[in-house]
Amino acid sequence: MRQIEFIRSNTFLWAAAVAAALALFVAALFAFIYWKIDDYLIMRSDRMIATQLNFLAQLPPGRLTDAISDHLKQDSRGVQYAGLFDAAGARLAGNIERLPPHLDLGGPVRSMRLARVGSPPVRDAVVKAAGRQLGNGRILVMGRNVDETREISSVVGQALLLGLLPAFCFCLLAGAWLSIRAERRVEQVNRHVQRIVAGDLRERLPQTNADDPLARLARIVNGMLDEMETTINALAGVGNDIAHDLRTPLTRVRLALERGRTHAATLENLQDVVDKSIAGIDQSLAIITALLRLAEIESSSRTAGFGDVALDEILRQVCDVYEPIAEDKDIALRVAIDRKAEVRGDPDLLFEAIANLVDNAVKFTPRGGRVTLELASDDKTVRVGVSDTGPGIGEGEREAVLRRFYRSDKMRNTPGVGLGLSLVAAIVKLHGFRLTICSAPGGRVEILAAAGATSRGAAASDLARSRHASLAPM
Repeated sequence: MRQIEFIRSNTFLWAAAVAAALALFVAALFAFIYWKIDDYLIMRSDRMIATQLNFLAQLPPGRLTDAISDHLKQDSRGVQYAGLFDAAGARLAGNIERLPPHLDLGGPVRSMRLARVGSPPVRDAVVKAAGRQLGNGRILVMGRNVDETREISSVVGQALLLGLLPAFCFCLLAGAWLSIRAERRVEQVNRHVQRIVAGDLRERLPQTNADDPLARLARIVNGMLDEMETTINALAGVGNDIAHDLRTPLTRVRLALERGRTHAATLENLQDVVDKSIAGIDQSLAIITALLRLAEIESSSRTAGFGDVALDEILRQVCDVYEPIAEDKDIALRVAIDRKAEVRGDPDLLFEAIANLVDNAVKFTPRGGRVTLELASDDKTVRVGVSDTGPGIGEGEREAVLRRFYRSDKMRNTPGVGLGLSLVAAIVKLHGFRLTICSAPGGRVEILAAAGATSRGAAASDLARSRHASLAPM
């Protein structure tokens, strides 16, 4: 049953419809060709009869009989008719048995029945003929059998059958082959999809280098599966990480409150316990706030408000915010901008991403070090770089640091919840930019974006610096 299911497929039905349309077109084309050829042959025959009639009518009476005899001798196919009759209608020469009735002498060539000499009366053929009365009262009749058109019709019909029927069968076979091929490809895709639905996210749809719709769909779906696998792998341990990171500050809060209730002897001791408890609760709230922030960014709802953002101003504002913090650690913070540049994006999110990079750079750069914000652009790309003289990120950790709650051994004693670079990666992805952790002396992180404009006349409105002054490190 499955072997003939392709007959009901859209591909085969469309192929059959195209084959039928092609057959109708070819039939109409052959009919038109036959009609034109038939008209041409009849018109040519009429001209030939008229020419022969005029030629013989101009001959001297003594030569007319011999000319008619020579004309008929040259007719190897037996389609020519010629007859010479006297005024009373008696045959004098030619192969026409008797003078046709109602002959329009001097009229145009028309169809009529002529009896051929030696043929039965019932076999009178319908031929094209014309007659003319000569000067001596004799009547000259010339005709031609045009049944050749029937032979041409037969030839055209045979050519139509011999050419159209194989073409129609070929179209049906092509439709069947395409239908079976498409059905097999869809069935193959179904098998892979069923394995993906069963939970095997490493499975991918079969891809080819062709540019047909199924190949393009397979590439799109495989890209989506790659993204899903990356996201699921990133989220695989998030639940445990959240529980672990929340349990630690909450456990400290509980222990501090329990000890304070038992050992606090004065109001000052109790206030110290409450302050430590508030700090632990604030840390837990910071984790929850960061997760909600990541969810908001990854929902892509912010793309509706994208506009032109002046990155040079963003970098200066970030430098202004973190310059006092860098001075407290004796760290030189500077901005290097080769030219003004604009990109399409959300100014608040871009400020937040660059601020998190600078915060990490300042946090992990030792005293006396240096942090540099760089902006380089050309007509196609804009590059934002944050480099420092700190320990940097090892090659084995460059992918891990983008995961949520990841904290390397050297970061365990550093304030934060391990979501800063995850938030930066989410913002960069939302904007369609590229985040790169470079292998350079110290630490260096770059954001590569497509340039929205490389020069501008009026600066964008300044962001309120106070909005970011209380930015919490992630």
